[in-house]
Amino acid sequence: MNSKSADVQTAEQIQQAYQSVLKEMGQVVVGQDLILEQLLTALFARGHCLLVGVPGLAKTLIIRSLGQALGLQFSRIQFTPDLMPSDITGTEILEEDKSSGQKAFKFIKGPVFANIVLADEINRTPPKTQSALLEAMQEYRVTAAGHTFELDKPFFVLATQNPIEQEGTYPLPEAQLDRFMFSLWLDYPVFAEETEIVRRTTYEEEPALKTVLHKEDIIKFQRLVRRVPVADAIIEAAVKLTAATRPGNGDSDPKIKEWIRWGAGPRASQYLILGAKVRALLHNRFTPDMDDIRAMAVPVLRHRLVLSYGAEAEGMDVNSIVAYLLKRTLI
Repeated sequence: MNSKSADVQTAEQIQQAYQSVLKEMGQVVVGQDLILEQLLTALFARGHCLLVGVPGLAKTLIIRSLGQALGLQFSRIQFTPDLMPSDITGTEILEEDKSSGQKAFKFIKGPVFANIVLADEINRTPPKTQSALLEAMQEYRVTAAGHTFELDKPFFVLATQNPIEQEGTYPLPEAQLDRFMFSLWLDYPVFAEETEIVRRTTYEEEPALKTVLHKEDIIKFQRLVRRVPVADAIIEAAVKLTAATRPGNGDSDPKIKEWIRWGAGPRASQYLILGAKVRALLHNRFTPDMDDIRAMAVPVLRHRLVLSYGAEAEGMDVNSIVAYLLKRTLI
C-alpha cells in the first residue's frame, strides 16, 4: 500500500473514530456535540483548550469522560491561590537507599505528567504558577531541578474558567492565553436536554465508558492532519482574517480600529488552518474549504482579541466582531 492510499485509509478511520467517541460519550454527556467536536479537533491538531462556563455545566465530566473514551491517562489539578509551580511539575525529595544508607535526591513527577490534564479554575492561581504550564503546553517537556523531562504523547491541556465569579481571580496573561488553540464557551442546556440530564443523574448510576480510541491511533491521526493538503486560497483567507483583527494595519477597517485594541498574532492563522484540516477530516472530506475556516473563527479568535471601551459602548462582543470580520474578509 502506497503512502497516499494509507492516508486515505487513515482519513476514513478518523471519521469512524469520531463517531465512536461521540456515541460512547453520549452515555454520560447530554448534548454538547459541538463542544465535543471542538475538543477532538484541538486534540488531533495538537492544540489545547480553554473551557469557559458557569458551574454545573459538566465541564469536568466532559473532560474526564473524554479521557476514559480515549484510553488516556487523566490528571486533574485544582488551581487555588496557594498552589505552587512544583505542585504542577513535580518536586525533588531526599531519599535514602535502605541497603547502602546513601542519600540522594529523587524527582517525583507532578500531575502534569499525564495525557489529558484538567487545569480546573486556572485563573484562581497567580501568574507564576499559571506559567508552570507554559513550557509543557508549548514544548511537551518540563524542566525541574536542572533536568528536562519529556512528556508522554499525546499531551492535551484543558483549562476551565468561571466567567461570573471574578473576586480572588488572576486573569490569564495574553502570552498564556495564546497557547490555547480554542476558547470554548459552554451554554446552558435547552429544556429537553436539561430534562434528560436530570432524569439520568437522579435515577441511574453513571455508566463506565469503554475505550474506543487508543493513544497510538491518536498520534497517527495527529500526523495525518499535518499531511492534509490545503489550497492556497484557503491559507490566504485564514491569514487575511487574522490580519483584519489588527487595528495597527494601514488598511484596517475603521470599525476595527474603534473596537479592538490588540489583534491576533500569526498563531491564530496557524490554528485556523489546523482546525480547518481536522474539521474537514471529521466530516469525511480530504481538504478544508471556506466553511471550515468560518467554523474555526470564533473559538480561535475569541481569546486573542483585546476589545476597546468603544466596543463595549456599542454593545459589541467578540462573537459579533468576528461575525463582522467574516462578512468583510471571506467570500
